[in-house]
Amino acid sequence: MELAKHEVKNVKTKSLKLEEYMPRSELVTERVKVTKPRFPVIDVHTHFGSLVLGEDYTEGYDTAREVERFKEAGIKRVVNLELVWGGELDRLLEKIHPHEDFITTFSSVDVTRLDEPGFERYVRRTLQEAKGKGVRGLKFWKDLSLSHRDKSGKYIALDDPRLQVIWAAAAEFGLVVLHHVADPVAFFKPVDRYNERFEELSRVPEWSFYRPGLYTFEQLMEQQEAMIRDNPTTTFIIAHGGSYSENLGVVSKWLDQYPNMYIDIAARINEFGRQPYTARRFFERHQDRILFGTDAAAGYAFNYQPYFEFLETWNEYFDYSSSGIPGQGRWKIYGIGLGDAVLEKIYYKNAEKLGL
Repeated sequence: MELAKHEVKNVKTKSLKLEEYMPRSELVTERVKVTKPRFPVIDVHTHFGSLVLGEDYTEGYDTAREVERFKEAGIKRVVNLELVWGGELDRLLEKIHPHEDFITTFSSVDVTRLDEPGFERYVRRTLQEAKGKGVRGLKFWKDLSLSHRDKSGKYIALDDPRLQVIWAAAAEFGLVVLHHVADPVAFFKPVDRYNERFEELSRVPEWSFYRPGLYTFEQLMEQQEAMIRDNPTTTFIIAHGGSYSENLGVVSKWLDQYPNMYIDIAARINEFGRQPYTARRFFERHQDRILFGTDAAAGYAFNYQPYFEFLETWNEYFDYSSSGIPGQGRWKIYGIGLGDAVLEKIYYKNAEKLGL
């Protein structure tokens, strides 16, 4: 015993920077491998245009090859979400042609024209033209309230009465609205030692929304709820777990109160998977309102396997990311072992119910 104490005193430790620390788990558990989904999948959150791929996206991938890659992964159809209208919509549709049976496209409207005379006429004309070109929904992004300002210099609120024509016209033309409202809660807090996404925000400082003048996360959630509540005939898909996958209790409350609200799970299995008991209850309770999505982009590597593993198995403590340091939180996730009836709804039936 004395020798052991002496040896411990002489053990040399090395100071490490946080980014150098990459522990390897010694935990040994049974793990069921899942390479293909149990049922065909409709991915309602993908990108084939400039939002993710940049203005030169048409040169970045071969559409036919991308369709085959998705099919090889077990995907039966995808929804392409882009902030395009007019000529840019035509350019996008030309790029995905002739694969419209596999790629469903959502377009948008130019909200920066909010203060122009005739904005309402512009919105209705743009949506009617998009509908005529085969568009089935509208995509809106966080820049609406975190970047764009009106002529007075004020950031545009989601529940701004001037936007009402968009939500009303979407319902009139039978277009679903998919809205990426906010990023993770930690992105709206100080980037300090208490921030659980410190490494991510240190790598990409512009993702932080903790700045004077911006809407807070809480304000955005209030605006989001008002937008859904005040437009009961408009179908809203609130992307990324309803904006608040860190608090499934409040998302559950919204889903209970607003039958016109749906969510997708894109880029949030890191959040769902670290709270498996709560997540499983949530998925079972709201099985008719949850849509499968990943945020996959044409020309980039896919990350479907952990989604299938999370939804289908009881696997414990596994990686949601292939990177050495997970990009969305330094933790692992757990499967929630959903039954076949629930899986079918989330994988494709709920999307088909919305005409996607």
